[in-house]
Order: sequence, then C-alpha cells, then structure tokens
Amino acid sequence: MIDVLLQTLPFFALIGLGFGAGRTGFFPPEATAWLTRFVFYFALSAMLFRFAANLRLSEVLSWPFIWAYLIGTMAVYLLATGVALIRRIGVEEAAVEAQCAVVGNVGFLGIPMLAMLMGETAVGPVMMVLAVDLIVFGSLIVIIISAKRDGRLSPGVLISVGRGLLGNPMIVSIVLGFAWSASRLPIPAPMNDFLGILGAAATPGALFAIGASLADKSAERMAVAGWLSMAKLVLHPAAVAGTALLVFPVAPYSATVMIAAAALPVAGNVFILAQHYGVAPHRASAAILLSTVASILTVSAVIAWGTR
Repeated sequence: MIDVLLQTLPFFALIGLGFGAGRTGFFPPEATAWLTRFVFYFALSAMLFRFAANLRLSEVLSWPFIWAYLIGTMAVYLLATGVALIRRIGVEEAAVEAQCAVVGNVGFLGIPMLAMLMGETAVGPVMMVLAVDLIVFGSLIVIIISAKRDGRLSPGVLISVGRGLLGNPMIVSIVLGFAWSASRLPIPAPMNDFLGILGAAATPGALFAIGASLADKSAERMAVAGWLSMAKLVLHPAAVAGTALLVFPVAPYSATVMIAAAALPVAGNVFILAQHYGVAPHRASAAILLSTVASILTVSAVIAWGTR
C-alpha cells in the first residue's frame, strides 16, 4: 500500500496546494469559480472527448458492469436514506445525505487520477461510472426534492432534468467522442494536439480547484459527516465489490476500476445542489471536507487491494 500511497500523494498534494491558496485568500472564491468553470467546460471536456474518440462504444458499454454498479450503489443509497429517516429528518435532507453517500468526485478527481494510476484503459469503465452517477443519481435528488415540494412529480421537473443532462459538458463530450469514434474518422493531428494540450490542463486545474473549493467548507455536524464519509469511502466500494465480483460477470480489471471509482470522496456538486435547494448545505460541506481528507488513505488502500 505504501507504493500506491506515494503514487497518490502528488494528486492530494495538488488539492492541498489549492486548499492553502484558498484558505490564505491568495486564491479567492471568485477565482475558484472561474477556474472550475474553465476545467468543467473546456479542459475536462477536451480530455473526455479525446478519450472517447479513441474508444469503441462496444468495447466500453457493458450491461453487467452497469447493473453491478447501479445495484450496489442503490443499496447504499437506500441504506443512507433509511438511516436518515430513522433519525426523523425530512425527505429532502435524506435525499441530500443519500447523495453524499454514493456520488463521488469521479469527474474532477477520478478520471485524471485513475487514468494515470491504473492506465488509460481505466477511462472507459470510469466513464460508465460517471454516466450512471450523472444520469441516475444526479437526476434522482432533483426529482425527489422537487416532487416533495410540489406534492407530485410534474412533467416540468422531468423536462428540467433532461435539459440539465443535455447541457452537462461531461455528458456532451462523451457522447460526441463516441460519435466521432463511430464515424471511424481519424482525429487530425492538429486537432489531436489541441485536445491533448487543453486536456492536460484538466488534472492540475481540477485538483487545485477541488482544494480551493474546500477552503470555504465548514466542518459542522461532524458526527453525521463521519457517517456519510464512512458510507462513501467504505460501504459504497464494498457494495459494488460485492455485486461486481459475486453477482454479475464483470471482468476483473473493470471491476477493480469500478471499486476504485466508488471509493472516491463525496463530489463537490452535492454541495452545489444542497445550497441551490437550501437543504443541509453545511452537512454536505462537512461530508465533502472530511471524506476528501480521509480518502488520502482509503483510496490508496482500495487501489492497492485491487491491483495487488
């Protein structure tokens, strides 16, 4: 595990650098917002498009893989929801806590880190995990909160969710990349170089932005944050390991990548959604902060176990 920990340390050191820059005020929240926007819409999109354009969808799309990840993740989602309801908090807060328990930082942290640590062949499985997170669980929290507030599930909510998915640059870049791949056209050298240069900014930019965004996160409600961090860092990878290794015929390498992706800390967009709806933003903030710090050890342990 020590070897893997040393390999992951540079990634977390970049997060730490961003955190220090944000905490001292050298990199203010406005700068973090613009850096995040650049990474999200340009650098990470270029990286995803380039990866997808060099893959065949038939090589990546695996229904056993999708079902294994979806069912394992849903089990933890329902567990977190049940624990929240037993504590007698509202349905909306339960939806936010369940989101914290299963939605990891796959886009900004997982894709660049796992591609470098586990090889570029890891990108295909990671993109499948990202797609399930965005399409299923990213939509679920919006649907639950909107339905609870309106008292019913209106067509307008579903239309809004659909528009959000179609406007998400990560989904758009993956779809366009696979469409280019299906055309069997080679990527012209200047275009490939352009995408390579722009995509190379995704890893340092994303990691620095994660750290800078953590600088203004609070550490309130640590008991709940501890439970949600354990659910995300331990129970989530354990659940998908069970479904991928024992229930569905998932290839060993793809299962290892799936488990590593499930072990990633809570995604920053959970806080954005919680803040947008005014539902438990401090709780989500604390879970993101605590899980990111703890993941320095837990992610390394999971990758070391999977690649032993």
